[in-house]
Amino acid sequence: MKNVLWLIVGVGVGFVAAHQIAKTPQGKQFFDDVNAKAHDFGDAVVDGYKQREAELRAAVADIK
Repeated sequence: MKNVLWLIVGVGVGFVAAHQIAKTPQGKQFFDDVNAKAHDFGDAVVDGYKQREAELRAAVADIK
């Protein structure tokens, strides 16, 4: 239970720190860059999933 409390405190402190950092121009740029990279990563995962799904559907269609 003590560890859960420390986890919650850590998340809260991290949130407050990120909020304060995001108020500065450099902080805003940093978080914009992180957001763009996360979005690009998500797009790459979705594209890979769709490609693999198409490959598997084609393989199953060949078997039938």
